[in-house]
Amino acid sequence: MTDITTIGEVLIDLTQTGVTPQNVPLFAANPGGAPANVAVAAARLGASTAFIGKVGRDGFGGYLTGVLKENGVDTSGVRTDAAPTTMAVVTVAASGERSFRFVRGADSALTPEEVDTRLVEGTKVLHFGSVSLTAAPARSATLFAARHAREHGVLVSYDPNYREALWGSQEEAVEWMRTPLPLVDVLKLSDEELPLLTGNDDPEEGSRRLADQGVSLVLLTLGAGGAFYRWQGRTGQVPGVATTVADTNGAGDTFLGAVLSRLVRRGEKPLEGLTAPELEEILAFANRAASKTCSRSGAIPAMPTLAELEDGKGDA
Repeated sequence: MTDITTIGEVLIDLTQTGVTPQNVPLFAANPGGAPANVAVAAARLGASTAFIGKVGRDGFGGYLTGVLKENGVDTSGVRTDAAPTTMAVVTVAASGERSFRFVRGADSALTPEEVDTRLVEGTKVLHFGSVSLTAAPARSATLFAARHAREHGVLVSYDPNYREALWGSQEEAVEWMRTPLPLVDVLKLSDEELPLLTGNDDPEEGSRRLADQGVSLVLLTLGAGGAFYRWQGRTGQVPGVATTVADTNGAGDTFLGAVLSRLVRRGEKPLEGLTAPELEEILAFANRAASKTCSRSGAIPAMPTLAELEDGKGDA
């Protein structure tokens, strides 16, 4: 049995790194995509992971599949498509202001028929995000996988990572980001996403509204403030770890990958018998992992290994 299977986007983060003497922009093609990041983060922290998604039949697609394999992620659920591999392009103006744009491709072409149900049924946790809900047929494939997991007793994890550029309007985004909630056991969201999903920016009240919709464990990331949780009617906050930040890219995915990597150690039913003190230990571990990622540049390249955290080096 696999510990964690993620479904959704794996893509190229094409990030401007500077300019030539002729003022021509220079870009680095970094591996990215939140669900893929979570799979890698958890794998580096000792969990067995798999990824379901789609890449183009091009050099970027081969590169991304190779990165997943190099990090111990099962890629048997990765499909290829005639559409090019998806890219997220980040450009930097002379003023230093960044602009962000997705060039959608193969990731949104995954169909329900292409979802490997054996991977979904044979895992302790299925995780997905909201980027794959932004376009068909990937939207249908993601919801199909979540329903299939639920029907087979698999824990469902969801990160409604809001990307404004991918939605026609905020109203459309809110509608689809809320759609999977009845299927979800573990929800990780940021303080910016809480009011979108609940209409309330107070962690206590917002998390209560999510729990009322059936979400068992609500995790709210607060940046330097650490993480807030709601579990079995109890709430609490675990402080963050002070660090010199080089790059926050991938920190949230590292945090969630770390949480899930610890939960699956508990057995086939990761939430069964979980106590608040045990949860707080898990969140402290996840905060350390996210802090380590923030202290280094890049997302996947910056993610820590289990050895780094267990010997105390995770404290930046």
